[in-house]
Amino acid sequence: MKHFARNRFGRSLAVAGALVSAAALMASDAWAQWKPTKTVEFVVPAGTGGGADQMARMIQGIIQKHSLMEQSMVIINKSGGAGAEGFMDVVGDKGDDHKLIITLSNLFTTPLATGVPFSYEDMTPVAMLALDNFVLWVKADAPWDLAKDYIDAVKAGSPNQFQMGGTGSKQEDQIITAAIEQGTGAKFTYVPFKGGGDVAAQVVGGHVTSSVNNPIEMVSHWQGGASKPLCVFAKERLAVEGTDVKWGEIPTCSETGVAIEYQMLRGIFMPADVEQEVVDYYIDLFTKVRETPEWKEFMAKGAFSNTFMSGDEFKTWLTSAAETHKTLMTNAGFIAK
Repeated sequence: MKHFARNRFGRSLAVAGALVSAAALMASDAWAQWKPTKTVEFVVPAGTGGGADQMARMIQGIIQKHSLMEQSMVIINKSGGAGAEGFMDVVGDKGDDHKLIITLSNLFTTPLATGVPFSYEDMTPVAMLALDNFVLWVKADAPWDLAKDYIDAVKAGSPNQFQMGGTGSKQEDQIITAAIEQGTGAKFTYVPFKGGGDVAAQVVGGHVTSSVNNPIEMVSHWQGGASKPLCVFAKERLAVEGTDVKWGEIPTCSETGVAIEYQMLRGIFMPADVEQEVVDYYIDLFTKVRETPEWKEFMAKGAFSNTFMSGDEFKTWLTSAAETHKTLMTNAGFIAK
């Protein structure tokens, strides 16, 4: 009987130990597998119809179609103050696990241009999804087929004769415009609009002479015969597969005598003070998004440089990009005083 009691007691301890271990493992798994418990707000610090808005809505649609997240995602456009409204909303919600923001280069330019007190360092970097390109666009029936011919016409024209439409003031589009002016001697009247979709409509409507819209913002007008590209502000011609859009036929601006290069971030940030497990969840989510055929088609149609970064690699890139934009803004005289 004593022998039986000891064995029974030993078995009880073993079972209890196994239950404790299982409970600990389940708790560990639950923590490691953090996931949203309510609707995720996806902030777009720009107007509707532009490149950032289109990308955010594409991501939202992919997540919903492929059931990549149990909770829903809602897009919120906050374009006020050149995007400062959206960034300050995220900066002010420290520790919010259910808020994301899609960033473009106004991440760097807006605080420099407006003096609004925020920095990319006030948020948590999640991932770079891609790098976006810029193209010099004119109306399809414009008399210029080469960027140099257009720039020469601007240089020879009268004041206010040529307008460059762009998204926002002292942001990427105007920085590129200023760089063209500094490099060539041409002088444009820069006309700001809320978003890239508005800019594209102004070009094809003949209300402004040109723009430096992202490819995704103008591609439908190009395919529809309403606009034409003169050059791309990239180091090399766009090598894009999986689309019938002839991106590779667009010469680089440097090829045509306008030696300007610029690419823009398309990335994801969160508020500060979120746990790494939360960041890892969203990195995994966006990795899954990038594997879908819809995303690959979107990248091809918009002629994006399909570059992905996270962690320390992304942080290092951000530090370098911040310095580059500070230099560009300083040279253009766009730093707030």
